[in-house]
Amino acid sequence: MKQALETYCREHQTELEELVRTLGQIPAPSGQEDARADFCRHWLEQAGFPSVTIDEAKNVVCPVGADTAGDIVIFMAHMDTVFPDETPMPMTQDGVKLCCPGIGDDTANLAILLMAARGMRQLGGKPSCGVVFCANSCEEGLGNLKGCRALLDTYQGRVRQVISFDLGLDTVFTQAVGSARYRIRLRTQGGHSYLDYGKPNAIAQMAQLIQTLYQLPMPADATCNVGTISGGTSVNTIAQECEILYEYRACSNESLERMARSLRAALTPYGDAAHWELLGLRPGMGVCQDPAAQEALIRRIEQIVTTVTGTAPRRIAGSTDCNIPFSLGIPAACVGLVRMAGAHTRQEYIELPSLSQGLSVALQLMAPYFF
Repeated sequence: MKQALETYCREHQTELEELVRTLGQIPAPSGQEDARADFCRHWLEQAGFPSVTIDEAKNVVCPVGADTAGDIVIFMAHMDTVFPDETPMPMTQDGVKLCCPGIGDDTANLAILLMAARGMRQLGGKPSCGVVFCANSCEEGLGNLKGCRALLDTYQGRVRQVISFDLGLDTVFTQAVGSARYRIRLRTQGGHSYLDYGKPNAIAQMAQLIQTLYQLPMPADATCNVGTISGGTSVNTIAQECEILYEYRACSNESLERMARSLRAALTPYGDAAHWELLGLRPGMGVCQDPAAQEALIRRIEQIVTTVTGTAPRRIAGSTDCNIPFSLGIPAACVGLVRMAGAHTRQEYIELPSLSQGLSVALQLMAPYFF
C-alpha cells in the first residue's frame, strides 16, 4: 500500500498544483464561501463520491460509510480566507513560490484534502468506520467556527476523532486557544471643539478605556488585543462616538471567564455611555474523553510528518477548527500540509514542491481507516 500511495502522489503532482491555482482564484470570505463550496461539491462528485451535500452552514460534506449509527472520523479543511475580497485575488509565481492571499491558509490544504479523499476512493479503500470529508466554512475571524460547529452537531455523539488540515507542515496544533471578540462603543453628547471645549470626548474616553484594558491583570495563558478603532466626525468636532473591536484569548475556559469579568468591571465606570456586543466566542480546552487516544493521534501525526519531511512538527496551541472538538473532549489535531509563510498577509505564499509532501502526509493519515 505504501508504494501505491507514493505512486498516487507522484502521478498527481501537476494536477494538485493546478487545483491549488484554481481554488486560489475563487473568492471565499467567511460566510461567503458559496462559489468555492459549489466547486468543491462538483469536484467530489466528479471524483465518484455519490452523496456530497452542502449543508445550511455552507459546509461541503462528503460521507463515506457514515450512514449507520457507528463512530466516524472527520477530515476537514476550511474554504474561507481571512481576506474580504469578493473578486479573484492576484496570484504570482516566483520560482517555486506561489504567492496569493490565503494560498496557504487554507487553499492549499483544502486542495490536498480533496485530492487525498479521491486517492482513497481510486485506490479501492473500504472504510473500517464512517469517514466524513468536509470542506468547511467560517473558520476565519468572525466566522466563529460556524462550519465546524454545525458539522459536529450533525454527527453529535458519533465523532471518534477529528483531523483538520490548516497552515504549515512545521506545526501540529494540540491545544485550543479560546477567544471572545467584542464590538465596544462609547457615546457622548459631543459638540464644537472650541465653543464646547471640556465636554466629554468619546475618542479621548476610548483611549483611556484601551489603556485600562491593556493594564488589566491577566491569567498567565491569556492575551488581549484592540484590533480596530474608529469614530469622530471632523477635526473641529468633539467626538460623539468611538468604537473598537477587542478580543482576548486563553487556553482554559476558566481564564476566558476571568477575562470576561475583568472586561465588565472596566466598562462599569462608563455607565450608559458604554455599549458592547459579543461578536464571537471560541471555546478553549475541555476535558479529553480519551487522553491515550489523543496522545496516540499526535504521535502518529508527528511520526508521519517526520518521515515524509525529515523534520518533526512543533506542538503548539492555537485557534483552529479543532477548538470545537477539543472543547467537547473529542481527540483531535490540526496539522498543516504545505511549506508556507506570510499567513494573513497579502504577501502569503506556498512552496510548490511541498504539495506532494503534504499529499503524502494526508494519504498516510487516512489510509488506516480505509485499508
